[in-house]
Amino acid sequence: MFRADLDAIDIKILKELQADGRMTNVELAARAGISAPPCLRRVRKLEEAGIIEGYHAMLNAPALGLDLVAFCMVGLKHQSEANLKAFAAATAEWPLVRQAWMVSGDSDFLLHCVAENLTSFQDFVIEVLTANEQVDTVRTMLTIRQVKKLGLVEL
Repeated sequence: MFRADLDAIDIKILKELQADGRMTNVELAARAGISAPPCLRRVRKLEEAGIIEGYHAMLNAPALGLDLVAFCMVGLKHQSEANLKAFAAATAEWPLVRQAWMVSGDSDFLLHCVAENLTSFQDFVIEVLTANEQVDTVRTMLTIRQVKKLGLVEL
């Protein structure tokens, strides 16, 4: 299923679910302007097509004692497919890394990190990230304040 296969109702369903994934199917159907049974079929079709990847709660990290958000730009020693795959696999093992992207430009990876405090982030950078055998350079950016927080996809 591609965007061209989505009609206005599918787009409305996706927008509503991205804004509030906890609503009931009946409420979603009402917002989409259709009855509940076809709405549920459409949602299932969007899930099966992989357009809806899952549902989750957005947590308040500072309320959980995770006050530091940082980004790390990581350059690898060699950009062979094996090294890229090995580093990507390593990021999956690091709980502090919440999201990771392979990127083009001056760096090979961009890591979104959330930590309890500066000390725990520094420990991760020094003892784990720079100690990784594929890593050549690490540049870190500490955030000051989040100013925008939306779903990842604009419809």
